[in-house]
Amino acid sequence: MAQTSGSSDGGDGSASGVVSGGLEVADRGIGEGDRTVKLEVSKPHTQLQLPTTNCDGGDQTEQKLTSTESRQASIAMGEYNGVQYVSVDDVHSPRGDNLRKVSVLPLVFLIFYEVSGGPFGVEDSVNAAGPLLALLGFLVFPLIWSVPEALITAEMGTMFPENGGYVVWVSSALGPFWGFQQGWMKWLSGVIDNALYPVLFLDYLKSGIPALADGFPRTMAVLALTAFLTYMNYRGLTIVGWTAVLLGIFSILPFVVMGFVAIPKYKAARWLVVDLHNVDWNLYLNTLFWNLNYWDSISTLAGEVENPKRTLPKALLYAVILVVLGYFFPLLIGTGAVPLHRDSWTDGYFSDIAKIVGGVWLRWWIQAAAAMSNMGMFVAEMSSDSFQLLGMAERGMLPELFAKRSRYGTPLIGILFSASGVVLLSWLSFQEIVAAENFLYCFGMFLEFIAFIQLRIKRPAASRPYKIPIGTVGAILMCIPPTILICVVLALSSLKVMVVSIIAIIIGFVMHPCLKYVEKKQWLKFSISTHLSDLHSANQESAHSLVN
Repeated sequence: MAQTSGSSDGGDGSASGVVSGGLEVADRGIGEGDRTVKLEVSKPHTQLQLPTTNCDGGDQTEQKLTSTESRQASIAMGEYNGVQYVSVDDVHSPRGDNLRKVSVLPLVFLIFYEVSGGPFGVEDSVNAAGPLLALLGFLVFPLIWSVPEALITAEMGTMFPENGGYVVWVSSALGPFWGFQQGWMKWLSGVIDNALYPVLFLDYLKSGIPALADGFPRTMAVLALTAFLTYMNYRGLTIVGWTAVLLGIFSILPFVVMGFVAIPKYKAARWLVVDLHNVDWNLYLNTLFWNLNYWDSISTLAGEVENPKRTLPKALLYAVILVVLGYFFPLLIGTGAVPLHRDSWTDGYFSDIAKIVGGVWLRWWIQAAAAMSNMGMFVAEMSSDSFQLLGMAERGMLPELFAKRSRYGTPLIGILFSASGVVLLSWLSFQEIVAAENFLYCFGMFLEFIAFIQLRIKRPAASRPYKIPIGTVGAILMCIPPTILICVVLALSSLKVMVVSIIAIIIGFVMHPCLKYVEKKQWLKFSISTHLSDLHSANQESAHSLVN
Protein backbone atom coordinates (compact mmCIF):
# COMPACT_ATOMS: atom_id res chain seq x y z
CA MET A 1 0.00 0.00 0.00
CA ALA A 2 1.46 3.37 -0.98
CA GLN A 3 1.80 5.73 1.96
CA THR A 4 2.87 9.36 2.23
CA SER A 5 3.36 11.44 5.35
CA GLY A 6 4.42 14.95 6.23
CA SER A 7 4.60 17.50 9.05
CA SER A 8 2.38 20.50 9.68
CA ASP A 9 2.67 23.71 11.64
CA GLY A 10 -1.08 24.14 11.99
CA GLY A 11 -4.16 22.45 13.42
CA ASP A 12 -5.62 19.05 12.72
CA GLY A 13 -8.79 18.02 11.01
CA SER A 14 -10.10 15.48 8.55
CA ALA A 15 -11.82 15.28 5.24
CA SER A 16 -12.16 12.74 2.51
CA GLY A 17 -12.71 12.66 -1.18
CA VAL A 18 -12.43 10.46 -4.24
CA VAL A 19 -10.19 11.18 -7.20
CA SER A 20 -10.69 9.23 -10.41
CA GLY A 21 -10.21 9.16 -14.16
CA GLY A 22 -7.22 11.23 -15.19
CA LEU A 23 -6.91 13.64 -12.24
CA GLU A 24 -3.45 14.42 -10.89
CA VAL A 25 -2.64 14.63 -7.19
CA ALA A 26 -0.38 17.52 -6.26
CA ASP A 27 3.15 16.62 -5.18
CA ARG A 28 3.44 15.84 -1.48
CA GLY A 29 6.60 15.34 0.58
CA ILE A 30 7.42 11.77 1.59
CA GLY A 31 9.51 12.63 4.60
CA GLU A 32 13.04 12.85 3.10
CA GLY A 33 14.47 16.07 1.71
CA ASP A 34 12.58 17.46 -1.25
CA ARG A 35 11.69 14.09 -2.77
CA THR A 36 8.12 13.92 -3.96
CA VAL A 37 5.60 11.41 -5.15
CA LYS A 38 3.45 12.29 -8.13
CA LEU A 39 0.39 10.17 -8.85
CA GLU A 40 -1.44 10.26 -12.15
CA VAL A 41 -4.73 8.42 -11.80
CA SER A 42 -5.84 6.91 -15.07
CA LYS A 43 -8.00 3.85 -14.36
CA PRO A 44 -10.39 2.95 -11.55
CA HIS A 45 -9.10 -0.19 -9.85
CA THR A 46 -8.41 -0.67 -6.15
CA GLN A 47 -9.33 1.99 -3.57
CA LEU A 48 -6.27 3.18 -1.63
CA GLN A 49 -6.24 5.07 1.67
CA LEU A 50 -3.61 7.82 1.59
CA PRO A 51 -3.18 9.95 4.72
CA THR A 52 -1.88 13.40 3.73
CA THR A 53 -0.96 16.61 5.48
CA ASN A 54 -1.34 20.20 4.40
CA CYS A 55 2.18 21.54 4.76
CA ASP A 56 1.00 25.17 4.84
CA GLY A 57 -0.83 24.73 8.14
CA GLY A 58 -4.10 23.33 6.86
CA ASP A 59 -6.01 20.27 7.92
CA GLN A 60 -4.79 16.74 7.84
CA THR A 61 -6.84 14.88 5.27
CA GLU A 62 -7.50 11.33 4.26
CA GLN A 63 -8.27 10.81 0.60
CA LYS A 64 -9.45 7.73 -1.20
CA LEU A 65 -7.44 7.49 -4.38
CA THR A 66 -7.83 5.20 -7.31
CA SER A 67 -4.94 2.78 -7.93
CA THR A 68 -3.13 3.20 -11.21
CA GLU A 69 -0.59 1.38 -13.30
CA SER A 70 0.94 4.68 -14.38
CA ARG A 71 2.82 6.54 -11.64
CA GLN A 72 6.17 8.26 -11.25
CA ALA A 73 8.24 8.95 -8.13
CA SER A 74 10.83 11.71 -8.19
CA ILE A 75 13.49 10.21 -5.90
CA ALA A 76 17.23 9.94 -5.96
CA MET A 77 18.91 7.90 -8.67
CA GLY A 78 18.76 4.16 -7.94
CA GLU A 79 17.96 4.58 -4.22
CA TYR A 80 15.16 3.09 -2.13
CA ASN A 81 12.98 5.68 -0.39
CA GLY A 82 11.26 3.50 2.18
CA VAL A 83 7.85 3.71 0.51
CA GLN A 84 6.01 0.49 -0.22
CA TYR A 85 4.19 0.46 -3.53
CA VAL A 86 1.14 -1.45 -4.60
CA SER A 87 2.11 -4.72 -6.27
CA VAL A 88 0.66 -5.41 -9.69
CA ASP A 89 0.24 -8.58 -11.71
CA ASP A 90 2.63 -7.50 -14.43
CA VAL A 91 5.12 -4.69 -14.73
CA HIS A 92 4.12 -2.27 -17.48
CA SER A 93 5.73 0.81 -18.94
CA PRO A 94 3.55 3.76 -17.94
CA ARG A 95 2.98 5.03 -21.45
CA GLY A 96 2.86 1.57 -23.03
CA ASP A 97 -0.25 0.11 -21.40
CA ASN A 98 -2.62 1.13 -24.16
CA LEU A 99 -0.26 0.13 -26.98
CA ARG A 100 -0.15 -3.25 -28.68
CA LYS A 101 2.29 -5.63 -27.04
CA VAL A 102 4.69 -7.95 -28.85
CA SER A 103 3.43 -11.54 -29.21
CA VAL A 104 5.38 -14.82 -29.54
CA LEU A 105 6.11 -14.92 -33.29
CA PRO A 106 7.50 -11.36 -33.64
CA LEU A 107 9.44 -11.89 -30.41
CA VAL A 108 11.06 -15.06 -31.80
CA PHE A 109 12.29 -13.16 -34.86
CA LEU A 110 13.41 -10.18 -32.80
CA ILE A 111 15.58 -12.59 -30.79
CA PHE A 112 16.69 -14.21 -34.05
CA TYR A 113 17.92 -10.85 -35.32
CA GLU A 114 19.41 -9.83 -31.96
CA VAL A 115 21.55 -12.97 -32.06
CA SER A 116 21.90 -14.12 -35.64
CA GLY A 117 20.03 -12.80 -38.66
CA GLY A 118 21.04 -15.83 -40.70
CA PRO A 119 24.36 -17.45 -41.66
CA PHE A 120 25.88 -14.24 -43.06
CA GLY A 121 29.14 -13.76 -41.18
CA VAL A 122 29.86 -17.40 -40.29
CA GLU A 123 32.10 -17.90 -43.35
CA ASP A 124 35.21 -16.93 -41.36
CA SER A 125 34.79 -20.03 -39.16
CA VAL A 126 35.64 -22.24 -42.16
CA ASN A 127 38.48 -19.93 -43.13
CA ALA A 128 39.90 -20.16 -39.60
CA ALA A 129 39.46 -23.86 -38.82
CA GLY A 130 38.13 -25.82 -41.79
CA PRO A 131 34.74 -27.51 -42.36
CA LEU A 132 34.69 -30.07 -39.54
CA LEU A 133 35.57 -27.68 -36.71
CA ALA A 134 33.21 -25.06 -38.14
CA LEU A 135 30.30 -27.52 -38.16
CA LEU A 136 31.13 -28.87 -34.71
CA GLY A 137 31.56 -25.34 -33.38
CA PHE A 138 28.00 -24.36 -34.29
CA LEU A 139 26.67 -27.50 -32.61
CA VAL A 140 28.81 -27.56 -29.44
CA PHE A 141 29.25 -23.83 -28.80
CA PRO A 142 25.48 -23.23 -28.35
CA LEU A 143 25.44 -25.87 -25.59
CA ILE A 144 28.32 -24.16 -23.77
CA TRP A 145 27.25 -20.58 -24.33
CA SER A 146 23.88 -19.96 -25.99
CA VAL A 147 21.71 -22.37 -23.98
CA PRO A 148 22.96 -21.19 -20.54
CA GLU A 149 22.61 -17.54 -21.56
CA ALA A 150 19.09 -18.11 -22.94
CA LEU A 151 18.06 -20.01 -19.79
CA ILE A 152 19.36 -17.24 -17.52
CA THR A 153 17.56 -14.66 -19.66
CA ALA A 154 14.30 -16.63 -19.38
CA GLU A 155 14.54 -16.89 -15.58
CA MET A 156 15.72 -13.34 -14.89
CA GLY A 157 13.54 -11.79 -17.59
CA THR A 158 10.39 -13.27 -16.05
CA MET A 159 11.56 -12.35 -12.55
CA PHE A 160 11.98 -8.72 -13.66
CA PRO A 161 9.66 -8.22 -16.68
CA GLU A 162 10.61 -4.62 -17.39
CA ASN A 163 12.59 -2.66 -19.94
CA GLY A 164 15.74 -2.32 -17.86
CA GLY A 165 16.48 -6.01 -18.45
CA TYR A 166 19.96 -7.07 -17.36
CA VAL A 167 20.55 -3.62 -15.83
CA VAL A 168 17.81 -4.37 -13.29
CA TRP A 169 19.17 -7.87 -12.59
CA VAL A 170 22.61 -6.53 -11.73
CA SER A 171 21.19 -3.56 -9.77
CA SER A 172 19.05 -5.87 -7.66
CA ALA A 173 21.97 -8.18 -6.85
CA LEU A 174 24.97 -5.83 -6.71
CA GLY A 175 23.53 -2.33 -6.32
CA PRO A 176 22.87 0.66 -8.62
CA PHE A 177 26.54 1.45 -9.30
CA TRP A 178 27.21 -1.91 -10.92
CA GLY A 179 23.80 -1.83 -12.55
CA PHE A 180 24.81 1.41 -14.25
CA GLN A 181 28.13 -0.10 -15.36
CA GLN A 182 26.25 -3.04 -16.83
CA GLY A 183 23.95 -0.67 -18.72
CA TRP A 184 26.84 1.42 -20.04
CA MET A 185 28.92 -1.54 -21.24
CA LYS A 186 25.97 -3.36 -22.81
CA TRP A 187 24.60 -0.23 -24.49
CA LEU A 188 28.02 0.68 -25.89
CA SER A 189 28.57 -2.91 -27.05
CA GLY A 190 25.17 -2.88 -28.79
CA VAL A 191 25.81 0.45 -30.51
CA ILE A 192 29.24 -0.72 -31.69
CA ASP A 193 27.57 -3.87 -33.04
CA ASN A 194 24.88 -1.83 -34.79
CA ALA A 195 27.45 0.36 -36.52
CA LEU A 196 28.40 -2.70 -38.54
CA TYR A 197 25.08 -3.36 -40.26
CA PRO A 198 24.70 -0.33 -42.57
CA VAL A 199 28.27 -0.95 -43.72
CA LEU A 200 27.62 -4.65 -44.41
CA PHE A 201 24.38 -3.78 -46.19
CA LEU A 202 26.27 -1.55 -48.63
CA ASP A 203 29.04 -4.16 -49.02
CA TYR A 204 26.49 -6.60 -50.42
CA LEU A 205 25.15 -3.97 -52.84
CA LYS A 206 28.41 -2.51 -54.10
CA SER A 207 28.98 -5.31 -56.62
CA GLY A 208 25.81 -4.18 -58.40
CA ILE A 209 26.25 -0.46 -57.60
CA PRO A 210 30.03 0.29 -57.71
CA ALA A 211 29.50 3.90 -56.58
CA LEU A 212 28.66 2.60 -53.09
CA ALA A 213 32.16 1.13 -52.66
CA ASP A 214 33.70 4.26 -51.10
CA GLY A 215 33.81 8.04 -50.98
CA PHE A 216 30.99 10.55 -50.58
CA PRO A 217 28.22 8.37 -52.11
CA ARG A 218 28.96 5.61 -49.60
CA THR A 219 28.96 8.06 -46.66
CA MET A 220 25.64 9.53 -47.72
CA ALA A 221 24.18 6.05 -48.23
CA VAL A 222 25.20 5.04 -44.70
CA LEU A 223 23.56 8.16 -43.26
CA ALA A 224 20.39 7.74 -45.34
CA LEU A 225 20.04 4.06 -44.43
CA THR A 226 20.63 4.78 -40.74
CA ALA A 227 18.00 7.54 -40.82
CA PHE A 228 15.42 5.28 -42.54
CA LEU A 229 15.92 2.37 -40.14
CA THR A 230 15.90 4.74 -37.15
CA TYR A 231 12.52 6.06 -38.33
CA MET A 232 11.19 2.49 -38.42
CA ASN A 233 12.16 2.10 -34.76
CA TYR A 234 10.46 5.39 -33.95
CA ARG A 235 7.18 4.18 -35.46
CA GLY A 236 6.75 1.38 -32.94
CA LEU A 237 8.04 -1.96 -31.70
CA THR A 238 5.09 -3.88 -33.17
CA ILE A 239 6.06 -2.67 -36.65
CA VAL A 240 9.68 -3.62 -35.98
CA GLY A 241 8.60 -7.08 -34.77
CA TRP A 242 6.50 -7.97 -37.81
CA THR A 243 9.11 -6.45 -40.12
CA ALA A 244 11.60 -8.84 -38.49
CA VAL A 245 9.27 -11.77 -39.25
CA LEU A 246 9.05 -10.87 -42.96
CA LEU A 247 12.78 -10.18 -43.26
CA GLY A 248 13.59 -13.42 -41.44
CA ILE A 249 11.51 -15.54 -43.79
CA PHE A 250 13.04 -13.78 -46.79
CA SER A 251 16.57 -14.33 -45.43
CA ILE A 252 16.14 -18.04 -44.59
CA LEU A 253 14.21 -19.16 -47.69
CA PRO A 254 17.04 -18.99 -50.27
CA PHE A 255 19.16 -21.39 -48.19
CA VAL A 256 16.30 -23.87 -48.12
CA VAL A 257 16.13 -23.66 -51.92
CA MET A 258 19.93 -23.92 -52.22
CA GLY A 259 19.89 -27.03 -50.01
CA PHE A 260 17.60 -28.85 -52.43
CA VAL A 261 19.34 -27.59 -55.58
CA ALA A 262 22.75 -28.70 -54.24
CA ILE A 263 21.73 -32.31 -53.46
CA PRO A 264 23.51 -33.82 -56.52
CA LYS A 265 26.75 -32.00 -55.60
CA TYR A 266 27.17 -33.16 -51.97
CA LYS A 267 30.30 -35.14 -51.03
CA ALA A 268 30.39 -36.29 -47.41
CA ALA A 269 34.20 -36.41 -47.32
CA ARG A 270 34.32 -32.61 -47.59
CA TRP A 271 32.62 -32.26 -44.20
CA LEU A 272 35.37 -34.22 -42.43
CA VAL A 273 38.35 -32.07 -43.46
CA VAL A 274 40.34 -30.83 -40.46
CA ASP A 275 43.91 -29.61 -39.87
CA LEU A 276 44.57 -28.89 -36.19
CA HIS A 277 48.02 -27.48 -37.04
CA ASN A 278 46.47 -24.79 -39.20
CA VAL A 279 43.77 -23.20 -37.04
CA ASP A 280 43.41 -19.49 -36.29
CA TRP A 281 41.87 -19.92 -32.83
CA ASN A 282 41.38 -16.19 -32.26
CA LEU A 283 39.35 -15.75 -35.46
CA TYR A 284 37.53 -19.04 -34.91
CA LEU A 285 36.39 -18.29 -31.35
CA ASN A 286 35.55 -14.65 -32.06
CA THR A 287 33.42 -15.71 -35.04
CA LEU A 288 31.53 -18.28 -32.97
CA PHE A 289 31.15 -15.90 -30.05
CA TRP A 290 29.94 -12.99 -32.18
CA ASN A 291 27.39 -15.11 -34.01
CA LEU A 292 25.97 -16.80 -30.90
CA ASN A 293 25.74 -14.09 -28.25
CA TYR A 294 23.27 -11.31 -27.32
CA TRP A 295 20.52 -13.66 -26.10
CA ASP A 296 20.05 -11.37 -23.12
CA SER A 297 19.35 -8.32 -25.29
CA ILE A 298 15.69 -9.22 -25.59
CA SER A 299 15.31 -8.70 -21.81
CA THR A 300 15.35 -4.93 -22.33
CA LEU A 301 12.08 -5.28 -24.26
CA ALA A 302 10.32 -7.38 -21.60
CA GLY A 303 8.10 -4.47 -20.61
CA GLU A 304 6.71 -4.35 -24.16
CA VAL A 305 5.92 -8.08 -24.38
CA GLU A 306 2.45 -9.56 -24.12
CA ASN A 307 2.33 -11.72 -20.96
CA PRO A 308 6.15 -11.86 -20.62
CA LYS A 309 6.04 -14.54 -17.91
CA ARG A 310 4.86 -17.08 -20.50
CA THR A 311 5.86 -15.52 -23.80
CA LEU A 312 9.55 -14.84 -23.10
CA PRO A 313 10.69 -18.40 -22.19
CA LYS A 314 8.70 -19.87 -25.08
CA ALA A 315 10.14 -17.39 -27.59
CA LEU A 316 13.70 -18.02 -26.36
CA LEU A 317 13.28 -21.77 -26.84
CA TYR A 318 12.02 -21.40 -30.40
CA ALA A 319 14.72 -18.84 -31.19
CA VAL A 320 17.56 -21.12 -29.97
CA ILE A 321 16.34 -23.85 -32.34
CA LEU A 322 15.93 -21.42 -35.23
CA VAL A 323 19.38 -19.84 -34.75
CA VAL A 324 21.30 -23.14 -34.47
CA LEU A 325 19.59 -24.64 -37.52
CA GLY A 326 20.00 -21.35 -39.40
CA TYR A 327 23.77 -21.62 -38.98
CA PHE A 328 24.39 -25.35 -39.20
CA PHE A 329 22.50 -26.27 -42.37
CA PRO A 330 23.85 -23.45 -44.61
CA LEU A 331 27.38 -24.42 -43.49
CA LEU A 332 26.57 -28.05 -44.20
CA ILE A 333 25.30 -27.13 -47.66
CA GLY A 334 28.20 -24.83 -48.51
CA THR A 335 31.03 -27.05 -47.32
CA GLY A 336 29.53 -30.19 -48.84
CA ALA A 337 28.51 -28.82 -52.25
CA VAL A 338 31.74 -27.14 -53.46
CA PRO A 339 35.45 -28.02 -53.28
CA LEU A 340 37.22 -26.56 -50.26
CA HIS A 341 39.25 -23.37 -50.73
CA ARG A 342 39.62 -22.06 -47.19
CA ASP A 343 40.95 -18.67 -48.25
CA SER A 344 37.72 -18.05 -50.20
CA TRP A 345 35.57 -18.47 -47.09
CA THR A 346 35.22 -14.81 -46.17
CA ASP A 347 32.26 -12.44 -45.85
CA GLY A 348 29.85 -12.89 -48.76
CA TYR A 349 31.12 -16.28 -49.93
CA PHE A 350 27.67 -17.85 -49.66
CA SER A 351 26.62 -15.79 -52.68
CA ASP A 352 29.50 -17.30 -54.69
CA ILE A 353 28.44 -20.79 -53.61
CA ALA A 354 24.88 -19.98 -54.68
CA LYS A 355 26.11 -19.04 -58.16
CA ILE A 356 28.13 -22.28 -58.45
CA VAL A 357 25.23 -24.41 -57.23
CA GLY A 358 22.18 -22.71 -58.76
CA GLY A 359 23.23 -19.90 -61.04
CA VAL A 360 23.11 -16.10 -61.05
CA TRP A 361 19.45 -15.91 -59.95
CA LEU A 362 20.25 -17.73 -56.69
CA ARG A 363 23.31 -15.56 -56.13
CA TRP A 364 21.19 -12.39 -56.40
CA TRP A 365 18.65 -13.87 -54.00
CA ILE A 366 21.34 -14.66 -51.41
CA GLN A 367 22.80 -11.16 -51.77
CA ALA A 368 19.38 -9.56 -51.35
CA ALA A 369 18.70 -11.80 -48.34
CA ALA A 370 22.02 -10.75 -46.78
CA ALA A 371 21.22 -7.08 -47.30
CA MET A 372 17.75 -7.48 -45.78
CA SER A 373 19.20 -9.45 -42.89
CA ASN A 374 21.45 -6.53 -41.99
CA MET A 375 18.39 -4.29 -41.92
CA GLY A 376 16.63 -6.73 -39.58
CA MET A 377 19.62 -6.89 -37.23
CA PHE A 378 19.87 -3.10 -37.17
CA VAL A 379 16.23 -2.47 -36.19
CA ALA A 380 16.22 -5.28 -33.60
CA GLU A 381 19.46 -4.09 -31.98
CA MET A 382 18.38 -0.44 -31.94
CA SER A 383 15.06 -1.38 -30.32
CA SER A 384 16.92 -3.22 -27.56
CA ASP A 385 19.45 -0.42 -27.03
CA SER A 386 16.88 2.39 -26.92
CA PHE A 387 14.42 0.59 -24.63
CA GLN A 388 17.34 -0.22 -22.33
CA LEU A 389 17.97 3.52 -21.90
CA LEU A 390 14.25 4.00 -21.21
CA GLY A 391 14.37 1.25 -18.57
CA MET A 392 17.42 2.82 -16.93
CA ALA A 393 15.65 6.19 -16.81
CA GLU A 394 12.58 4.58 -15.21
CA ARG A 395 14.94 3.24 -12.54
CA GLY A 396 16.45 6.69 -11.93
CA MET A 397 19.86 5.84 -13.41
CA LEU A 398 19.50 8.30 -16.28
CA PRO A 399 17.71 11.66 -16.51
CA GLU A 400 13.93 11.48 -16.75
CA LEU A 401 13.96 12.75 -20.34
CA PHE A 402 15.19 9.30 -21.46
CA ALA A 403 11.91 7.82 -20.16
CA LYS A 404 9.77 10.04 -22.41
CA ARG A 405 7.89 8.14 -25.09
CA SER A 406 6.77 9.25 -28.53
CA ARG A 407 3.11 9.02 -29.52
CA TYR A 408 3.96 5.53 -30.86
CA GLY A 409 5.19 4.42 -27.42
CA THR A 410 8.85 4.38 -28.44
CA PRO A 411 11.75 5.95 -26.47
CA LEU A 412 12.54 8.93 -28.70
CA ILE A 413 15.65 10.18 -26.87
CA GLY A 414 17.06 6.67 -26.57
CA ILE A 415 16.57 6.09 -30.29
CA LEU A 416 18.33 9.36 -31.16
CA PHE A 417 21.25 8.60 -28.83
CA SER A 418 21.64 5.08 -30.24
CA ALA A 419 21.47 6.34 -33.84
CA SER A 420 24.11 9.00 -33.10
CA GLY A 421 26.43 6.36 -31.67
CA VAL A 422 25.98 4.22 -34.78
CA VAL A 423 26.93 7.12 -37.07
CA LEU A 424 29.98 8.05 -34.99
CA LEU A 425 31.30 4.46 -34.89
CA SER A 426 30.53 3.44 -38.49
CA TRP A 427 34.13 4.23 -39.57
CA LEU A 428 35.52 1.24 -37.64
CA SER A 429 36.59 -1.86 -39.57
CA PHE A 430 34.69 -5.15 -39.33
CA GLN A 431 37.40 -6.90 -37.32
CA GLU A 432 37.75 -3.96 -34.88
CA ILE A 433 33.99 -3.81 -34.35
CA VAL A 434 33.71 -7.53 -33.61
CA ALA A 435 36.69 -7.60 -31.25
CA ALA A 436 35.71 -4.40 -29.36
CA GLU A 437 32.08 -5.40 -28.84
CA ASN A 438 33.09 -8.92 -27.75
CA PHE A 439 35.47 -7.49 -25.13
CA LEU A 440 32.82 -5.18 -23.61
CA TYR A 441 30.14 -7.84 -23.88
CA CYS A 442 32.32 -10.28 -21.91
CA PHE A 443 32.60 -7.87 -18.99
CA GLY A 444 28.83 -7.43 -19.00
CA MET A 445 28.30 -11.19 -18.98
CA PHE A 446 30.57 -11.56 -15.93
CA LEU A 447 28.23 -9.23 -14.03
CA GLU A 448 25.15 -11.11 -15.26
CA PHE A 449 26.47 -14.48 -14.10
CA ILE A 450 27.36 -13.03 -10.68
CA ALA A 451 23.91 -11.40 -10.39
CA PHE A 452 22.15 -14.63 -11.39
CA ILE A 453 23.95 -16.69 -8.73
CA GLN A 454 23.72 -13.92 -6.12
CA LEU A 455 19.94 -13.68 -6.50
CA ARG A 456 19.60 -17.46 -6.28
CA ILE A 457 21.43 -17.29 -2.93
CA LYS A 458 19.99 -14.03 -1.51
CA ARG A 459 16.41 -14.34 -2.74
CA PRO A 460 15.58 -18.01 -3.20
CA ALA A 461 11.91 -17.40 -2.36
CA ALA A 462 11.39 -14.59 -4.88
CA SER A 463 8.78 -15.38 -7.51
CA ARG A 464 10.30 -16.79 -10.68
CA PRO A 465 7.53 -17.60 -13.21
CA TYR A 466 10.18 -19.55 -15.11
CA LYS A 467 12.97 -21.16 -13.08
CA ILE A 468 15.80 -23.28 -14.44
CA PRO A 469 15.22 -26.70 -12.80
CA ILE A 470 18.56 -26.80 -11.01
CA GLY A 471 19.64 -25.79 -7.52
CA THR A 472 22.20 -23.20 -6.49
CA VAL A 473 25.12 -25.60 -7.00
CA GLY A 474 23.77 -26.50 -10.44
CA ALA A 475 23.45 -22.80 -11.30
CA ILE A 476 27.10 -22.23 -10.37
CA LEU A 477 28.24 -25.25 -12.38
CA MET A 478 26.21 -24.10 -15.40
CA CYS A 479 28.01 -20.74 -15.39
CA ILE A 480 31.53 -22.21 -15.25
CA PRO A 481 31.96 -23.27 -18.94
CA PRO A 482 30.77 -19.92 -20.39
CA THR A 483 32.92 -18.07 -17.85
CA ILE A 484 35.99 -20.02 -18.98
CA LEU A 485 35.08 -19.19 -22.57
CA ILE A 486 34.82 -15.50 -21.71
CA CYS A 487 38.31 -15.60 -20.19
CA VAL A 488 39.69 -17.22 -23.36
CA VAL A 489 38.07 -14.58 -25.60
CA LEU A 490 39.45 -11.78 -23.42
CA ALA A 491 42.92 -13.35 -23.37
CA LEU A 492 43.00 -13.57 -27.17
CA SER A 493 42.10 -9.88 -27.63
CA SER A 494 44.68 -7.62 -29.23
CA LEU A 495 46.41 -4.96 -27.15
CA LYS A 496 44.68 -2.17 -29.11
CA VAL A 497 41.21 -3.58 -28.49
CA MET A 498 42.03 -4.21 -24.83
CA VAL A 499 43.23 -0.64 -24.25
CA VAL A 500 40.25 0.97 -26.02
CA SER A 501 37.78 -1.26 -24.16
CA ILE A 502 39.35 -0.57 -20.75
CA ILE A 503 39.17 3.17 -21.46
CA ALA A 504 35.46 2.74 -22.24
CA ILE A 505 34.98 0.90 -18.93
CA ILE A 506 36.78 3.68 -17.02
CA ILE A 507 34.47 6.25 -18.66
CA GLY A 508 31.52 4.32 -17.20
CA PHE A 509 33.12 4.44 -13.73
CA VAL A 510 33.38 8.22 -14.04
CA MET A 511 29.92 8.78 -15.55
CA HIS A 512 27.99 7.35 -12.60
CA PRO A 513 29.27 9.80 -9.92
CA CYS A 514 28.99 12.63 -12.45
CA LEU A 515 25.30 11.85 -12.97
CA LYS A 516 24.81 11.66 -9.20
CA TYR A 517 26.33 15.15 -8.95
CA VAL A 518 24.05 16.43 -11.72
CA GLU A 519 21.07 15.03 -9.82
CA LYS A 520 22.23 16.55 -6.54
CA LYS A 521 22.55 19.98 -8.17
CA GLN A 522 19.12 19.46 -9.78
CA TRP A 523 20.46 20.39 -13.21
CA LEU A 524 18.41 17.52 -14.65
CA LYS A 525 15.46 15.66 -13.18
CA PHE A 526 15.78 12.02 -12.19
CA SER A 527 12.84 9.87 -11.11
CA ILE A 528 11.94 6.27 -10.31
CA SER A 529 8.61 5.12 -11.71
CA THR A 530 6.41 3.78 -8.93
CA HIS A 531 4.88 1.12 -11.17
CA LEU A 532 8.19 -0.77 -10.79
CA SER A 533 9.06 -3.10 -7.91
CA ASP A 534 11.57 -1.78 -5.40
CA LEU A 535 14.97 -3.47 -5.74
CA HIS A 536 16.55 -2.61 -2.41
CA SER A 537 13.87 -3.05 0.25
CA ALA A 538 15.06 -5.23 3.09
CA ASN A 539 11.62 -6.74 3.62
CA GLN A 540 10.71 -6.95 -0.04
CA GLU A 541 10.30 -10.71 -0.13
CA SER A 542 8.27 -10.92 3.06
CA ALA A 543 5.81 -8.23 1.96
CA HIS A 544 5.54 -8.87 -1.76
CA SER A 545 7.32 -11.07 -4.28
CA LEU A 546 9.18 -9.28 -7.04
CA VAL A 547 6.57 -10.35 -9.55
CA ASN A 548 3.21 -11.85 -8.60
